[in-house]
Amino acid sequence: MSEFRIKINGRRRSVGDVSFDVINTCIMIGLIIVTFYPIWYVVCASFSAASAVTQNPGKLWWPVNFDAGAYEKAFQHPLILSGFRNILCILGLSLPLNLVMTLLCGYFMASKNVFFKKWIMMFLMFTMFFSGGLIPSYLNQKSLGLYNNIWALVIPGALSIYNAIICKTAIEAVPDSLIESAYMDGASDVTVLVKIVTPLIKPTLAVLTLYYGVGHWNGWFGASLYITDNDKLPIQNILRAILIANDTLLNQGAASMDVMNTYAETIKYAVIVISTVPILCIYPFLQKYFVKGVMIGAVKG
Repeated sequence: MSEFRIKINGRRRSVGDVSFDVINTCIMIGLIIVTFYPIWYVVCASFSAASAVTQNPGKLWWPVNFDAGAYEKAFQHPLILSGFRNILCILGLSLPLNLVMTLLCGYFMASKNVFFKKWIMMFLMFTMFFSGGLIPSYLNQKSLGLYNNIWALVIPGALSIYNAIICKTAIEAVPDSLIESAYMDGASDVTVLVKIVTPLIKPTLAVLTLYYGVGHWNGWFGASLYITDNDKLPIQNILRAILIANDTLLNQGAASMDVMNTYAETIKYAVIVISTVPILCIYPFLQKYFVKGVMIGAVKG
């Protein structure tokens, strides 16, 4: 018996193939809705009147009694402004250091004929799975004078071995003939790294910048351990305090307590949007590098 086929867009396809596509499409649409709706709810709640959000604990499809006052009050709050200033400072200090350290480590791991390379690689890989522990790290930060200092959030995370391995894979994809030709012309390792390797692995560096940037932007645990002054906390710690810590930081430093309490519920949603949108805006600029940067060197002929 011949298999029954359906003609779609000039192509004949079996019932099984069509059924699979339909079921798969329905599942993906359901996942998109489940994933997107919480984000949409937060956006709608942030633009709604506080009383409407409190009285309507159910579904929210559109802003109720449109009110942008929560954003106005959020940007007027000193700790939210200082949180953005601190995270931008952390990114400005950390990202150049991260990329330089990752490039150096990746170039070393990709280099050939290096003394004790095997043992050094084993040591580097060991640090991926085992650490000194939380208490020794805390004591180390205090002994180095980094406690309650923004450098405590920059120096310890200067290098990720996982990202260095990605960088190593990209460097290994650079043709050996280019590097050997540079050596024959008298180029040093620094020249090879800066003028040959780095321009050829720009997609990978863009992806690593995104990895490091998102990690620093979302990082809150280190600041909660090493930072004691509220005006030195990054935005994610301010957001966490507003959402979890009974609005202690929300009310601190507010010009008008009655006004802040009026918008307290919607300010929570507004701060979530404010702290999420900047990092989302970066993705479109790095999207074209993302797949290429991750896959480069993964398949070799």
